[in-house]
Amino acid sequence: MVYTKRVDGRKLDELRPMEAKIGIIPNADGSAYFKMGNTIAYAAVYGPRELFPKFLQNPKTGIIRCHYSMMPFSGSGERIRPGGNRRSQEISMVMNSSLQSVIDLSAFPNTVVDVYVDLPQTDAGTRCAAITAASMALAHAGIPMKDLISAVAVGEVDGTVVADLNYDEEAYDAVVSDIPVAMTANKKEITLLQMDGEISKASLIKALEMAAIATEKIYQVQKAALKNKFTKE
Repeated sequence: MVYTKRVDGRKLDELRPMEAKIGIIPNADGSAYFKMGNTIAYAAVYGPRELFPKFLQNPKTGIIRCHYSMMPFSGSGERIRPGGNRRSQEISMVMNSSLQSVIDLSAFPNTVVDVYVDLPQTDAGTRCAAITAASMALAHAGIPMKDLISAVAVGEVDGTVVADLNYDEEAYDAVVSDIPVAMTANKKEITLLQMDGEISKASLIKALEMAAIATEKIYQVQKAALKNKFTKE
């Protein structure tokens, strides 16, 4: 049976409702909140500050470190075990790789910029929400950036390509592919592309085209939140 009607009633290319806020953590150098459907991400940025231990320092540039964490009762399924695990370490590395492509810390040698993202509530698309929130928080902190990054999960559910999968679609009793994608806002360069599942070449191309349109919608929400914050200041 082909998946023609989404479980939450959305159109195939429709995103879940979004909300973004800037400057929500007073003691951070930059911070942001991003909500997509029932997935919520809080991002806090600290730095640039001197990196310790010193043998990790780079005399030519600063570095970025990302820290991803889901709170114990945030998941749609079973309770999340507190503390670090392989999944959080993997997503932290993915975030780092995605974000550092647009950050220029050459003016801050021997320093580190720490990005902490906590998710108190999740319903799929957590790494995408984390990257989107972190990008806004870095901009709020005044970190030199070539562009903002927006991220969304696209994929295929029982033969139908859709945008912004939720938890029920990820767990749908059929062949499902989940493809987190992060793109720069202006040039639409891909900074993250992962896939869980199987998909044909034609469907993958369609999904990436859908991701480009979806990330543009997310970017408009990010831009509006940043503009609103800096206009008020």
